[in-house]
Amino acid sequence: MRRISKLTRVAVGVASLALAATACGGTSSENNASDGESAAEDLGLAIAYDIGGKGDQSFNDAAFAGLDQAQKEYGYKTADVEPTEGETDADKEQRLASLARQGYNPVIGVGFAYGPAMEAVAKDYPDTTFGIVDSVVEGGNVASLVFAEEQASYLAGVAAAKATKTDTVGFVGGVDIPLIHKFEAGYKQGVEDTKPEVTVVSQYLTQTAEEGGFSSPDKGKAAAEGQIEKDADVVYQAAGLSGQGVIEAAATAKVWAIGVDSDQYAQEALASYKDYILTSALKDVGGAVYALAKSVEDGKPLTGTQTFDLKVDGVGLADTNPKMAEVAGLTDAVAAAKAGIIDGSIKVATE
Repeated sequence: MRRISKLTRVAVGVASLALAATACGGTSSENNASDGESAAEDLGLAIAYDIGGKGDQSFNDAAFAGLDQAQKEYGYKTADVEPTEGETDADKEQRLASLARQGYNPVIGVGFAYGPAMEAVAKDYPDTTFGIVDSVVEGGNVASLVFAEEQASYLAGVAAAKATKTDTVGFVGGVDIPLIHKFEAGYKQGVEDTKPEVTVVSQYLTQTAEEGGFSSPDKGKAAAEGQIEKDADVVYQAAGLSGQGVIEAAATAKVWAIGVDSDQYAQEALASYKDYILTSALKDVGGAVYALAKSVEDGKPLTGTQTFDLKVDGVGLADTNPKMAEVAGLTDAVAAAKAGIIDGSIKVATE
């Protein structure tokens, strides 16, 4: 177990001077020690955010929830670092290396974009445990934290099929990549298995993340508006920060939105739209982040591929909106679908 000195039992602070020197974006933790002066046993979990950064009310904020839980439980210093606009893999390498060099352990890259950087950096810091969310990176000191997004999306599709009155529903993906294809595939299958006559209208915002597919609420809003014009009365988004625009468009048109990753009905920043957020496809990124931190604290670091699915409550469907119960058959259909996925009688496609 990590030894914690009184001096390191501090709350999350302000920007790390060492990280600022590397021009790798801001952080909520301050560490004034120079390279070589930090004791690895005195510092805890650090996360490097994906595109969109903290405040996306979705993917990145879910990761921060895991960091916050670990910080409160273990009382150690943590760091969370923002991405920079137009950054390269070299920038990500520098960020991860800086965190490891300062003594943070574990160091987690939030998002598949950290894959090449982590593969390059992890081998240089064999005593540090690294984690990556949504990608698989080989390495004896790397934990790949991956999720069965298609399973949660299937449940979202069941809910959408039960809620639609126009028999047209929408899907907005942030970036046209295999990871987001899993969301679309599960959603479409859930809709079709529940109500085959429903049409699913899909759109991806960009071909690459660099074009802003995960960080442009205006793009999400425009895409949702286009789908609503085609009679979609339920729109599911897997688009990070861009998804806020989807939710805004749905609320303006008084149709249903389905959130993603976090329970977006419960997000304070989205409170003005909550009456139109039917549910959210959950992905327990925070739980995965915390699990890795705990394993390091316990002296038994997780490594290899760690899969979070419905069986372990790593994914799921939010039920906090009481209006879900007002949609005829929705609750029972979702429960039956969840049971079928867990017992294997329902096989969910990933593409």
